[in-house]
Amino acid sequence: MENASPISKLIQRAEDYAKTTLTLYKLTMVQKSADIVSGIVSKLLLLLVMAFFLLMLSLGASLWIGEMLGKSYYGFFIVTAFYLLLFILLYIFRAQFIVSPTRNAVVVEMLKKDANEE
Repeated sequence: MENASPISKLIQRAEDYAKTTLTLYKLTMVQKSADIVSGIVSKLLLLLVMAFFLLMLSLGASLWIGEMLGKSYYGFFIVTAFYLLLFILLYIFRAQFIVSPTRNAVVVEMLKKDANEE
């Protein structure tokens, strides 16, 4: 390639630059995807632990309320009614409390600049 014209050298450098840029974009997307997935997995694990905590707390509260009312199943009905009310409220306000924050978190994570990019 010693006798190559300046135009062919320029074309070769442009091809190399394009390939390198494409590889950089691919690696950046892989890193951002990995960040998002790891964030989701960690939040799901925390959610699972919180679900077990709430289950045990609910059982205890149901038994305690049932003991206070004289029949154990009264406590379970009251706690179930509380969870039904909570479900209805979350369903009504799901766009505000679930959809929008989740969407915003993903967009922020995708657009977040790393220290290396600055």
